[in-house]
Parts: sequence; structure tokens; C-alpha cells
Amino acid sequence: MLPFIDLKYQYSLIRDEIHAGIDRVLESGHYILGAEINELEKQLAEYAGVKHALACSSGTDALLMALMALGIGPGDAVFTTPFTFFATVETIALVGATPVFADIDEGTYNIDPAKLEEAILKVEREGKLKPKAIIPVDLFGLTADYKAIKPLADAHGLAIIEDACQAFGAVAPSGKRAPSLGTIGCTSFFPAKPLGCYGDGGAVFTDDDDLFDKMYSILVHGRSAEDRYNNVRLGLNARCDTIQAAVLLAKLKLFPGEVEMRQVVADRYRAGLKDLVSVQTIPEGCVSVYAQFCPRSPKFAEIQAALKAADVPTARYYPIPMHLLGATEYLGYKKGDMPVAEACAADIFALPMHPYLKAEDIDRICGVIADTVKK
Repeated sequence: MLPFIDLKYQYSLIRDEIHAGIDRVLESGHYILGAEINELEKQLAEYAGVKHALACSSGTDALLMALMALGIGPGDAVFTTPFTFFATVETIALVGATPVFADIDEGTYNIDPAKLEEAILKVEREGKLKPKAIIPVDLFGLTADYKAIKPLADAHGLAIIEDACQAFGAVAPSGKRAPSLGTIGCTSFFPAKPLGCYGDGGAVFTDDDDLFDKMYSILVHGRSAEDRYNNVRLGLNARCDTIQAAVLLAKLKLFPGEVEMRQVVADRYRAGLKDLVSVQTIPEGCVSVYAQFCPRSPKFAEIQAALKAADVPTARYYPIPMHLLGATEYLGYKKGDMPVAEACAADIFALPMHPYLKAEDIDRICGVIADTVKK
């Protein structure tokens, strides 16, 4: 079976460095908040182009820390996309705030700024909730339209929490890298991400000193910077393990080259799938890190079956939009409220995607899809 994501091959390239880094942590005995954490945070901040980076235990905790640092809670509205992974919505609800959805752009699959503005104005008119923040999602490795989103946030006094859990290192038309495009940026280092560790991990990013101090406190049970036993706020146990930092430091050396290799893989897919399926639009000036490569086709089920028969794994991201989940029924949305997201969810599927995918395998996948679509 062809690997969906070939982490074993990547590991073979840096095996010695991975083992040396882990051995250093084991020899030091500093398994939590060791020296590798500080070095990782420094390198992450430099790569993203922000003042502060803070490593944490997952992308979910990164989002939760951001919401908590901004003081978001009951009675507050947080605007986001219905086409994402559940953690985006879950964390809003966990702090007691209300998720408010705005439909997506059909080409990019990211939140539609025009629909976002409509959602903000509606909440303001109704007056039941206080608009507090926007969580755009950089879906599948592509940055959202921050050029249009930021003026909306400024006009309505909203913070932007950039959910770049799938998009660390992606480039926006401004030339800035994710997750540097919001008030606070968040990412995940889950193993399958473009930059992944060997367990769970994540990070938050900001240029705001005050917000950084709050997240530094929240990271470890609301600690005080002066006295770790003087808890000054409610917080989390959201630390990143030092061993995961050692892994990420080794993988960061490969990362810029892997981003370039992902472009080659995606370009070959696009050429081979032209006129066969719909693919995500990459706006001019953007560089996606292609966390996933997800085409759309009314024949997606037949395509998946044919690829399975050819020993090619596939997946689906995401077959149920967030406003139609059982967990979000209490919000009162119904089928038809987010027509673009619903249409996308109905026929999207995912193909193998990683930097080391061979040209002949891409061509074989495209050939199976061509044979299926043309039947």
C-alpha cells in the first residue's frame, strides 16, 4: 500500500540527528521545559517572523490558550468557518463563547470575507452576543484572505486568532508567513502536519507582549512569572515535552526544502488532474504548504474505490460541516444555511500528499482517476 504520508522515509534522512537530540534530552533529565524548548521557540519565532513563539502540547491547546488570553467567554461571539476540523469550534465552546459561522469561498475552501461581514453585522443587529474575535482557518495549508479579513476585524473591534494548525510556514500575498497573520497565531505539530513531531505538539505566536505574558502564564496552570507557585489566573497543563522539541529542531532543518518539494508534488497533481476533478484555488502570491491535497468530484466514491483497489489510500476532509454536527445542534443551524461548505463537504476527498511522493506514483494515481472519471 502506498503511504498516505511517508513519515518513515523522512525519518530515515534525519535518523542520526533525531536520536542524538533525544539522547541529549534523556541525558539531561530535563524532560519538561528543557533547553530544547527555548531553542525551538526561538527558531519558530524567527521562521514565522514574529516576536514571540510559545511551544505547547497541541494545536487544540494553542487555540484554547489564545481564546483565554483574549478574555473570551460567555456572551461573546467568535466568527469562524464551518469547513474545518472540530477543534476550531470546540475550543470556542470550551471557553463558553458562541461559535458563529460564515460560509466559505468555493475556490479556496477558506472563509468568505463577504459572508463573514454579513455574519458580523447580523450579530451586531441582533444584540444578543458581543462580537469578540474571528478565527480564520488556513485550510489544507493555504492562508485565508487576511487582506480582506483584517479591515473587517479593525472596523468591528475584533481580534484575529489565526488557526494555522495545517499551515505553518505558508506564505500570504503580503509575503508574511503563517502563523504571523493575526493578533495571535496557532499551529499544530501533530505528526501528519507539514511540520510534525512524534506525538502531540503545537505553538502560539504573537507580537503582543501582554498577550504573550498571559499565554506564558496560562501554559502552566496560570503561573506567575516571578513565582511558579503563585497562580495568578486559571490556566492549563499545556506544556510541550522536551523530547518533542528535540524532534522538531531536527525536522526544522528539512522543512524549507520540503515546502518546495510539496509545490512540485502539487503541480504534478494539478497537471495530471486537469479537467478531471476540481482542485483548491491558490491565489496569486500565496504559497500553500499543502497539508492535504483535496480534490472534489461527484464521482468521489467511485474514485476512492478504484484507488483502494490499486493500493492507494485516500481520506475525506471534511464530510460533515461544523454547523451540522451533533455537538453543534444547540447553535440552531440547519441544512442549507452554509450551502458552499455543504456542497464542498459532499464531494471532497484527499489524495496521498507528502514531499517525497514519487512522480511515477502521482502519475499512476492520476491515471486511475482518469480511467474512473471517463467511464
